[in-house]
Amino acid sequence: MPLSEHEQRLLDQLEQQLHAEDPKFAHTLASDPARSLSTRHIVIGVLIMIVGIMVLLGGVALKVIAVGILGFLIMGVGVYFAISRPKFNGRPGAGAKSTTRQKSGFMNNLEERWEERRKDQ
Repeated sequence: MPLSEHEQRLLDQLEQQLHAEDPKFAHTLASDPARSLSTRHIVIGVLIMIVGIMVLLGGVALKVIAVGILGFLIMGVGVYFAISRPKFNGRPGAGAKSTTRQKSGFMNNLEERWEERRKDQ
């Protein structure tokens, strides 16, 4: 359901106040969680890279080119996995829980402030 003009104006005012009072916090809230790197992805990617290095060294030690190439490819997959961004699709248990909790606390705070303003008017 779209916001009315009045509600949209008030929301814009709240956003401007937030940017004026604490720009660093406002920037943190505005940043997209899907754009940040995941520690879990980095750790798993590094582990895959280590396995790839082991396979590569095994191929060199055995003088089997195919095993060395396979190790190199595994290393590449590890690097790709480490730098890939996690996908947030909103399903429960898919990493969206923590952001929902933080967001709901922030939203509850905004709603309380909103209600206080309406009572004052």
